[in-house]
Amino acid sequence: MHDDSSSAPMEPLPPTPLKPADLLTQILLGLRLEGVEYGRCLMRAPWAIAFPARKEARFHFVARGSCWLKTPGSDWVQLNPGDAVLLPRGSAHVLASAPDLPAVEIDSISRRAVAEDIYLVGAEAAAGAGVVAEDAPDVMFCGAMRFNLDPLHPLLAMMPDAMRADDLGRRDPTVPTLLEAMEREVALDRIGACGILARLADVLAASIIRAWVECACNDASGWIAAVQCPGIGKVIAAIHNEPERDWSVPELAGLMGASRSRFAEAFTKTVGESPAKYVAKVKMFQARRWIAHEGMRVAVAADRLGYDSEASFSRAFKRIVGQPPGALRRSAARAPG
Repeated sequence: MHDDSSSAPMEPLPPTPLKPADLLTQILLGLRLEGVEYGRCLMRAPWAIAFPARKEARFHFVARGSCWLKTPGSDWVQLNPGDAVLLPRGSAHVLASAPDLPAVEIDSISRRAVAEDIYLVGAEAAAGAGVVAEDAPDVMFCGAMRFNLDPLHPLLAMMPDAMRADDLGRRDPTVPTLLEAMEREVALDRIGACGILARLADVLAASIIRAWVECACNDASGWIAAVQCPGIGKVIAAIHNEPERDWSVPELAGLMGASRSRFAEAFTKTVGESPAKYVAKVKMFQARRWIAHEGMRVAVAADRLGYDSEASFSRAFKRIVGQPPGALRRSAARAPG
């Protein structure tokens, strides 16, 4: 008997459902970066650089040599070749060749612009050309960029001040290739270099975040704990995927598969605030983006987020964001295009 089963069309396999932790990871890795500023720093010991606090996130990657990192809330931590650190909220910090050296502000160090938002810092800038290999300077790649979320957004607020990824070059072999590509863009100064650097920085920041998630598993709270708890991860992912939805605590507890009381206790312990407060914050920061960046009318934002009146929405917005939505819209309209 003839068997024609091999010629029959195969049924497509159903897509593999994402695990809850993967859903949350996708949200974080999907954060886009805007306004990337990129620099290559060559420093000869002894040196110490103070980076003031700023709204933009910062990242540093140690390509050669080593250095020490100090943030206001932590002791000195050594960074070795291949290590990277991301400061998601742009917290003030110091990088130095050794602890406790007197630091100078980053803006006071000689720099040479290669293109818009691309610069060389330190020895290379002073020389105006490459540095002799025998000089063996410490080499770092530093950048500043804005996430497409407000720095005070609850998702970013769950991150620590500094996210360190040990031996990133070994953990993710694509990182050295990314940095080489960024160096080529800087060196060649071709048309569109800034746009390409921004996309490469997207990937680099995501790589740092992923490596931090993988190696920071001893963190018992915040984003790491949410990733490690599939139920909480599923809930947070759902909230961020649909900020307009009128989420209730029983509905969120159902997503986790837990009783209302057990869910509320687990969520508060992991995230640091109640489910209702977290939902309200996500809604208001979504509204802030609509109003400030898209010019949405306050009444439209209130209606989209399910508020009965513009007044009740405005009160909630001011309580969480710190200013009335109408004032935010007016200031955004006055800002130069």
